[in-house]
Amino acid sequence: MLDLIGAVALLLWGLRMVKTGVTRAFGARLRRWIAVGTRNRVRAFGVGLLVTMVLQSSTATALMTAGFAGSGYMNSAMAQAVMLGANVGTSLVTRLLAFDVHWLAPLLVAVGVVLFTLCEAKPNKGIARAVLGLGLMLLSLHLLGQSTEPMRQSQVLKALMASLDAVPVLAVVVAAVLAIAASSSLAVVLLIMSLAATGTVQPELGIALVLGANLGGAVPPVLATLGDSPLARRVTLGNLAARLIGCAIVLPFAGQAVAILSGLVSGPAQQIVEAHIVFNILLAAIMLPLLTPFAWAVRRILPEAATREDGPRHLDSDILDRPTMALAAAARETLRIGDCVASMLQNNLEALRMNDTKRCASVAAMDDEVDRLNNAVKLYLARLGRSALEENDEKRSAEIIAYATNLEHIGDIVDKNLRELVEKKIKHQLSFSAEGAAEIEQFYRVTIENLRLAQSLLVSGDEKLARQLVEAKVDIRHREERSTANHMSRLRDGQVESVQTSSLHLDILRDLKRINAHIAAIAYPILKESGLLRESRLVGETGGEQMQA
Repeated sequence: MLDLIGAVALLLWGLRMVKTGVTRAFGARLRRWIAVGTRNRVRAFGVGLLVTMVLQSSTATALMTAGFAGSGYMNSAMAQAVMLGANVGTSLVTRLLAFDVHWLAPLLVAVGVVLFTLCEAKPNKGIARAVLGLGLMLLSLHLLGQSTEPMRQSQVLKALMASLDAVPVLAVVVAAVLAIAASSSLAVVLLIMSLAATGTVQPELGIALVLGANLGGAVPPVLATLGDSPLARRVTLGNLAARLIGCAIVLPFAGQAVAILSGLVSGPAQQIVEAHIVFNILLAAIMLPLLTPFAWAVRRILPEAATREDGPRHLDSDILDRPTMALAAAARETLRIGDCVASMLQNNLEALRMNDTKRCASVAAMDDEVDRLNNAVKLYLARLGRSALEENDEKRSAEIIAYATNLEHIGDIVDKNLRELVEKKIKHQLSFSAEGAAEIEQFYRVTIENLRLAQSLLVSGDEKLARQLVEAKVDIRHREERSTANHMSRLRDGQVESVQTSSLHLDILRDLKRINAHIAAIAYPILKESGLLRESRLVGETGGEQMQA
């Protein structure tokens, strides 16, 4: 039993290494294939099949597909076609791994280790990781065969299998639970194949267990997307529903299926693998023509939420054919991003003042929301760009995208820089001098006020506000210089607090200055169009000022 547990664990780890290695090496390309391969259901089916065979994980394919569907770049019917292909793809991977090529395992492990050690580039390391993972998978299958051989004589296991054989529904449930626990139907089917090869699992019971493995393999993606939008959850829930329907149809005819497979292939282990493949091919053949009504039914079961606490609220797909209204909606959503970034700055300041680790955690959560909203706005405007836009509308779209991108950069600075500096202060129980703390707090408040000014500028496009925002950037530069000079003066005076927090103080000033540079960026296009922005601050040869940034 210990050998069996170890072999299954090695199989799961090898499967994980292949998936992560391929994702790191080719993840961007695979996502592009999925995005462009959904013009019709047959092509979408093929993309899902190929991507899953490369990743060796239908769960990974499901999560990528759910992400595209949640962004509105893929409708429910096409997403279900991708998932049907993914189901067939993972069954074909089982067929390939079932070949007796365990002699390749040590070679692949050795090659993978050497490549991983020698390669420096991340994509090459990903390939090496995938090769090593494949070697571990083949090795684990060999160990599975060895560990299950003694089970032929186990009376306890025979009694357990007999009880499952008597209640096929229970066998489906047990296999489904194992697939959920392993987060892989592939691993469970390979385990069933090993048990069937030793005669521990009879063919009819093997069919029921394969059905359960397929059903359980659809559950982890459902759990992983519970917090996503209804558009994303429809993909994983629809896939689970399709497999459930397939299991309910096939289970009563498990005996007839065994008789058919016995005439086609020899050996109980091969019958298990072929049953896995045939089930998914038949499910795809039945469901592909019915995807439109099936997608309609899933939409009825899981409609769009009327109100959502998070995620985009104003990006209405129904007004994309009216650019002016769509741009207004995108601007409103971008203002929400700005409000969220302002809250991040305020929470970071409060965490700095009160040494509050909970507020630090809330900053990280808000940055995730900023990333989601920024991505949603960009995808929404990209969809708007498919139709011909007037010149003014095109400029407005570019302004909104630029501002949203700057807000996303600000969120990253607050989360990855300022939050970590606050956590460092809390961890080491440091305190700023009274003067230094006052300077930093005032710097935060001016930054938040500048962000509010930028929010108003996004709506109004007013030249006076734009000039005021750029002048505020100059004031920020002078404020940083004064605070730095004051800090150095305190260091020379030997103030203990200033000595202990010197790097923190200067790093916070630098990051807030960077944030203000991103805030001021919204003013540049407005001033440039009005002829109020020069090209450089460099002084010309005559000694006169050539430009003002």
